[in-house]
Amino acid sequence: MKQEVENAARALREIFPATPLQLNDHLSARYGATVYLKREDLSPVRSYKIRGAFNFFRKALAAGAAGKTFVCASAGNHAQGFAFVCRHFGVPGVVFMPVTTPQQKIDKTRMFGGEFITIRLVGDIFDQCYQAARDHVETIAGVMVPPFDHADIIEGQATVAAEIAEQLPGGVIPDLVALPVGGGGLSAGVTGYLADTVSTDRFVFCEPAGAPSLKRSLEIGSVVTLDQVDNFVDGAAVARVGDLTFAALAAFAPEQVMLLPENAICLTIIDMLNVEGVVLEPAGALSITALEILGRERLEGKTVVAVVSGGNFDFERLPDVKERAMRHAGLKKYFILRMAQRPGALRDFLNLLGDEDDIARFEYLKKSARNFGSVLIGIETKHAENFPALKARFDAAGLRYQDITENEILANLVI
Repeated sequence: MKQEVENAARALREIFPATPLQLNDHLSARYGATVYLKREDLSPVRSYKIRGAFNFFRKALAAGAAGKTFVCASAGNHAQGFAFVCRHFGVPGVVFMPVTTPQQKIDKTRMFGGEFITIRLVGDIFDQCYQAARDHVETIAGVMVPPFDHADIIEGQATVAAEIAEQLPGGVIPDLVALPVGGGGLSAGVTGYLADTVSTDRFVFCEPAGAPSLKRSLEIGSVVTLDQVDNFVDGAAVARVGDLTFAALAAFAPEQVMLLPENAICLTIIDMLNVEGVVLEPAGALSITALEILGRERLEGKTVVAVVSGGNFDFERLPDVKERAMRHAGLKKYFILRMAQRPGALRDFLNLLGDEDDIARFEYLKKSARNFGSVLIGIETKHAENFPALKARFDAAGLRYQDITENEILANLVI
C-alpha cells in the first residue's frame, strides 16, 4: 500500500504542493504538548477531499474512462475537489448536493468546475443526495466518484499520512494522531499508511455528536445506518460509514472515537479565528475540539498531530456559531421567567443582575395569569461563574424561573 500511496502523492504535485504540517504555539502552550496541525484547509479547495478525487480520476482515465461523464454526491468538500479535478482533466461532471448545503460551498464548486460541471440540489441529507446520484449515473452509464468508500479514494486520502511522515522532524513518532471522521475515507487511509510506525492505540477519531456513525458501528461490530443525523457539522454528518472504510477501521476500539458536541466545535471555531486567524468549518474544527476535551492532563508532554480537514466556512453562519460557542462556554444562558405584571417589577428584576451581566434578549411570551406574564430572557456575562450567583439571587428574591439553555427541544422552539 505504501508504494501506491507515495506514487499518488507524487502525482498530486502536478496540481498543488504538500500542505504544511505546522507546529502550533498557541495549542502547544495550552496543553503543555507539541501540537502539529496538518493544514488541509490550505489545499486549493480548502479541504483534503481533492486528494481522493484526483487519485480516482487519474486511475479511471488511465483505465479507459475518457469520454464518459463523471458523477458525485457531496455535502460540499468532495464536490469542490471533484469539480477542480474535472476542470484539470477537462472531463464533464455532474455534482449532486443536498439542498441544505451552505451557499458558499455551492458557489465555490461552480467556480472550481467552470463549464465542466453541472450542479443538482437534491434531498435534505447526504444519503438522499447520494442515492439520487447513484440513480443518475446508472441512467447515463457514467462513472460514479464516491466521496469515501472506494479503494482509490482511500489511497488518495492516505497521501495526507505520507506527507506527515515526511514532514515530521527526523525520528519523531506522534503519541497521538487526531483524525476527523465523516465517511471514514481519511481515517482509513491515514491509519493504513501509518500502521507500521504508529500503534493503533495512538489514534483518536473525532466525530460530531449528532452523527456518530463510526462509533455506533464499532460498538455493534458491523456497519450501522443512523436513523437521523444533525447536519450542523455538514462536512462530517454522514448517516453511514463506508463498507470499505469500516473494514479498515474495524480493529479500533469504540472508545477511540470521541463524540464532540456541536457547541464545543463552535467554541473551537471562534477561538481559532480570534487567536490564530485561522478560518475553520465545523468539520475542520473536529480534531482541535478533541484536544480540548482530552485536556492538558492527558496531552502534557506528548507529540500530537491533528488533521485540520477543511476551511470552507460560510460567514453567514457566524452569528449562530458565536451563539453556540457562548452557550458552551457558559457565558450565555436563556431563562423563562414568571414575572409579575405590576409597576416596578422589571426594575426589581434588573436590580438582581450583576455588574458583568447583560440582557441580550427580552421577550414576553404570553400572560399565564391575570397578574403574571411569561418572559424569555437571554443573559450574557463575562465569566461563567457569574451565573450560579445570579441564580442564587433569583432564588432569594422568590423569582420563579426555568433555565432552558440546555433544553434542546424547548430552546429550538423559542430561542
